Amino acid sequence: MTTPDAAVTAPKRLMTAKEFWDFCHLPENETRSFELVRGEVVELSRPTKKHGRVYVNIAFALESYARRVNIGYVVSNDSGVILEEDPDTVVGPDVAFYTDANKFDDMHPKWGEEPPILAVEVLSPNDKVSKTNSKMADYLKNRVKLVWLVDYEERKVTVFRPDWRLDVLGENQELTGNSVLPGFSCHVGDFFRMPGETTPSPAPPVPPSA
Repeated sequence: MTTPDAAVTAPKRLMTAKEFWDFCHLPENETRSFELVRGEVVELSRPTKKHGRVYVNIAFALESYARRVNIGYVVSNDSGVILEEDPDTVVGPDVAFYTDANKFDDMHPKWGEEPPILAVEVLSPNDKVSKTNSKMADYLKNRVKLVWLVDYEERKVTVFRPDWRLDVLGENQELTGNSVLPGFSCHVGDFFRMPGETTPSPAPPVPPSA
């Protein structure tokens, strides 16, 4: 009996976006949350109550803007978007702003293939820096024009742009939409407020990095 000189490992089979859709909708996965990162399934933890409250505040600010300018629309609840293909990546931003449809019936019935112009991620206490940075990079290299990383523990927002210029804004500062969402502005502290809480006077906006 002969034995091989070295063990041969079969290549890992990567999942497509279509297969991932079917996988996510299996009965046993109904209450679980996943993303697909370059063909590999990643299970996500369930958000905290504070996490969910911050979602609502961010979505409210962006929805108010969309209705005022009558352009674009907001989605939340980790709604999926196919960021890249072969291998496929499907992610669900915590909140996102899109401009690819003008009517409800024009929205993609499953996961869209057109990326949002703004993606918002709310940090969880157990998020790892390496994975967070990798996700920011995936957004920026796949045509997302602006990314906000919201940290409710430190009460700050880090603004990412495709050229990797970063602005870090504290809760007493004003967040703007730059050229991506012209005319949008929001007090950072509003993301961390409950109804009835007062808002302190905002500090002047921080100019973009040179």
